[in-house]
Amino acid sequence: MAAKIYIISGFLGAGKTTLIQKLLREALAGVKTVLVENDFGEAGIDAALLKSSGVEVAELNSGCICCSITGDFVKSLRELLNRFSPEAVLIEPSGVSKLSDVAAACADPSVTALAELRGKITVVDVKRCRMYYDNFGEFFTDQIESADTILMSRAETYPEMAETAADLARSLSARADILTRPWTQINAADLLRFDPPERPAHPERCECGHSHAHGENHAHAHAHAHSHAAGDVFEAVDIRTDRSFTRLELQTLAAALPRAAGTVLRAKGVVRGPAGHWNLQYLPGDWQIEPCAAEGGTLSFIGRDLNRDELIGLLGGESA
Repeated sequence: MAAKIYIISGFLGAGKTTLIQKLLREALAGVKTVLVENDFGEAGIDAALLKSSGVEVAELNSGCICCSITGDFVKSLRELLNRFSPEAVLIEPSGVSKLSDVAAACADPSVTALAELRGKITVVDVKRCRMYYDNFGEFFTDQIESADTILMSRAETYPEMAETAADLARSLSARADILTRPWTQINAADLLRFDPPERPAHPERCECGHSHAHGENHAHAHAHAHSHAAGDVFEAVDIRTDRSFTRLELQTLAAALPRAAGTVLRAKGVVRGPAGHWNLQYLPGDWQIEPCAAEGGTLSFIGRDLNRDELIGLLGGESA
């Protein structure tokens, strides 16, 4: 029986890892599942956090999905399917990857002989979606346009922004299911439906200027229309450190990021604390610092025009 593949997409910090934890807990318990993690950069922070909760993770960081989608990823995915013979595969691409590229890789004949792509879910942060759309439209819009299901995150925290975000998503995709309910009210099993939604059969013209049936060759068209790779637009700095941080020291670090080191769009990592380890999750204007079971000493920063030396100085570590 062919494995079922689900791609969990979303821009930086949208909540992909949180959704994956919900799916594993509520919908895939008892199902032989392999999770494919692929961060932009090489730190593998999310993989470490998921491993600490007992999830088997295949890390494919030798070639970022968004940069070498037709090379290492297809080969590694095929080998993973042969090795583990999973019933389900969850793929979490980097937040700056193009969903259409990831879906195209899953459509490679050597993959489809072993597995079937059953769902493409994009998580959208209602608080930051307009900013991401205005500044990084090519990457953000591809994740919306290529999705079967669009799941709004933080809608319960920012209810006044949820419908505006949904309207933006509807303007980019008329075919996807758009869910704005709090995640506690969403049945995880319903997200992993057996069949994709119906596609209109009539041809239409999309933004890339090509006329085609909606849903057919759409990813192919946009992959050619937009030539930028994530590495041309974004950069990652991974810093290893043996230093032990207090919560206050990490809060001070997070507060300093908007004023230094270039434009930091996302930071995450696991570092030592006085009694265990901290998990730091940073987005512009928002950060969380929580104790965690994972062990490590690495912080990963993603952004533009990053000042590597200044980031290293803030942490007192060595660049990975």
